[in-house]
Amino acid sequence: MQLVRGLHNLRPQHRGCVATIGNFDGVHRGHQAILARLRERAAALGLPSCVVIFEPQPREFFAPQRAPARLTRLREKLELLAAQGVDRVLCLTFNRGLCELSAQAFVQRVLVDGLGVRHLEVGDDFRFGCDRAGDFAFLCQAGAAEGFSVEAAVTVEVDGQRISSTRLRTALGHGDLPLVERLLGRPFSLCGRVLHGQKLGRQLGAPTANVQLKRRRVPLSGVYLVSTELDGQFRPGVANIGVRPSVSGDGRAHLEMHLLDFAGDLYGRHLRVTFHHKLRDEERFSSLEALKSAIDADIAAARAYWLGQPRTHEPE
Repeated sequence: MQLVRGLHNLRPQHRGCVATIGNFDGVHRGHQAILARLRERAAALGLPSCVVIFEPQPREFFAPQRAPARLTRLREKLELLAAQGVDRVLCLTFNRGLCELSAQAFVQRVLVDGLGVRHLEVGDDFRFGCDRAGDFAFLCQAGAAEGFSVEAAVTVEVDGQRISSTRLRTALGHGDLPLVERLLGRPFSLCGRVLHGQKLGRQLGAPTANVQLKRRRVPLSGVYLVSTELDGQFRPGVANIGVRPSVSGDGRAHLEMHLLDFAGDLYGRHLRVTFHHKLRDEERFSSLEALKSAIDADIAAARAYWLGQPRTHEPE
């Protein structure tokens, strides 16, 4: 999959494609249905498929303190889009200049002059341009004038409700991982590099891998049964994700994972941590002794859980 960062990096060879536009946060089953239709239309026209995304996401630009927690960082999103068979991603920097473009200017500069779009797949509630003036009807009119077709994406539902990134965040916040997996079509996971931490887990007899999240907010918190894959091997464990209220910290979200029966060096490794079951909420403990007792109980629960699971289970 090819990544193009910004309109200024588009070249004549990038013109002529089938495209869709959106945040695609999580790349959930609703997104996957759009991407499947995108692949079909691209194959029928003999053109590459292209997904247009924004960094930061619009709500992060307009109200960073109130923006919802990310389901996927850019790196994770790109990996998921590539896995869906997308040929090209155009990542536009969402800044003052872009958000002040009129709907007509966006169509002309991005879709017509930039990408030479032949067919566009969007949700029927898609809005764009300055003051969100552009909508599906506007795109249909613009397409008729500029020579590209426009099609509304099919809504995908689970239990009679539309799949959305907002619904996913709600399910994650409630610790409902079975529902999360049904909405995503896979278990939820986070990626990051293992960094040196405070080494508190080692002092408490439970060494942990401190996984860098590169985000201020995360869509879930608490203690979870997790797994990762190391050198082709499935490794079960238990993890705490949150702001670590029992120890002094920086207020940012942290992910600390203890792998069962593992004593290797993980520093510098880039890991995908998959979440399988919530054990409890994150708690503030009055002493290190109380914290150690809780950690010991979490590890015992994780060991009991994983011993009861078939060893053929693999993380996504």
